Amino acid sequence: MSGATQNRGVLRTLIDNSFLLIAGAVGALVWANIDQHSYEQLIHFDLLSLFGGGHEVAHEATGEGAEHAASHGLTLHFIVNDILMALFFAIAAKEVWESLLPGGALSNPRKAATPLLATVGGIAGPALVYIAGAYMTGTQVDLGKGWAIPCATDIAFSYLIARFIFGASHPAIAFLLLLAIADDAAGLMILAVFYPQAPIAPQWLLLTLGAMLGALVLRRMKVHTHWAYLIGPGIACWYSFFQANIHPALGLVPIIPLLPHAHTDLGIFAREELNRGDTLSEFEHFWKLPVEVVLGLFGLANAGVVMSSLGTGTWIVLAGLLIGKPVGITALTWFAEKVLKLEKPAGMDYRHVVTLGMVAGIGFTVALFVSVAAFTVPGAIQDSVKMGALLSFGAAPLSFLIAKVLGVRPQKMVDVDVPAEAQPA
Repeated sequence: MSGATQNRGVLRTLIDNSFLLIAGAVGALVWANIDQHSYEQLIHFDLLSLFGGGHEVAHEATGEGAEHAASHGLTLHFIVNDILMALFFAIAAKEVWESLLPGGALSNPRKAATPLLATVGGIAGPALVYIAGAYMTGTQVDLGKGWAIPCATDIAFSYLIARFIFGASHPAIAFLLLLAIADDAAGLMILAVFYPQAPIAPQWLLLTLGAMLGALVLRRMKVHTHWAYLIGPGIACWYSFFQANIHPALGLVPIIPLLPHAHTDLGIFAREELNRGDTLSEFEHFWKLPVEVVLGLFGLANAGVVMSSLGTGTWIVLAGLLIGKPVGITALTWFAEKVLKLEKPAGMDYRHVVTLGMVAGIGFTVALFVSVAAFTVPGAIQDSVKMGALLSFGAAPLSFLIAKVLGVRPQKMVDVDVPAEAQPA
């Protein structure tokens, strides 16, 4: 009995640390390199064709029409990327929103100022390296619009690696979490503004406003269950984004702040959050495990690229993540401290900042998503940047190497004042 309980504990730990995503991505890579045709047939098979409509393989369309074909077929790729991933971005939006509440990681501008500036460096550095790489290789026309791919930081994997390197209570963990939350917020805005699926149809945003008003009405009526908000305003908001040509995976984001929620934040990954029963927390508690399954499907539906896809896009994405990210984060942290006279958390020096910058170079999930949003037509270019997003997990061993060279060791306890609002459980 105890063995079964322990096995369930290990399994849940693996699931909670996004190992389903890794399994899906590895499975897709292996499948695509063994039999790419059958992989593509499954991922792009239009389920509507079973009922006499649709198209069998959506990605066979070419040119401008391919983007619209990919938007309308009820394929596994569309179901995962455009519908189910809305739940993933909704949970990300919850973390961003709660971080702005009293006690949240971003609620105190003075404490958050240095990590926020480091976030700017962690976005600008990779983007500049990517753009410079595209110009130097003469591929700016083909690859230029992928500049945001290396700007992403995978918060789950980065947090996991950082705990191994620094120890659970080191102030670098709090610094990373503040940076990653701000990075999530910036990523949501970048996706909405810079990667519409077609020219924006602004009239459909009136439906977005209507959905938000509907959520406010439910809140005024003291409706508690998150299902009412999800099935009513949530679906309407998703549909408005889809019709407006804003990426529908962001479709639940506008209603998240409108769900009844606690007035304080206990911190991302805090175990005490499990005891909260407000509607927003109920939403996260219910969907956390299903979203991990969604991430596994996301890996399966997007990571199936053949190894021959390695190309210029791969290397400039990796350069952005593995060079631009740590350089940008370190440079803006230095600027914040030396020029603006702001402070780093006590107990952190630039050995920790450089190491943390490399940890943040793990783009993986969001970088893979942006790869598909930036290059909507399947083919060699999309596959090459996808490969860069997948290989960004190489930042993990590099982080351990840098930590060893710089003498950074994990600490179980440190005698410093770690911001409680940012400290994980």
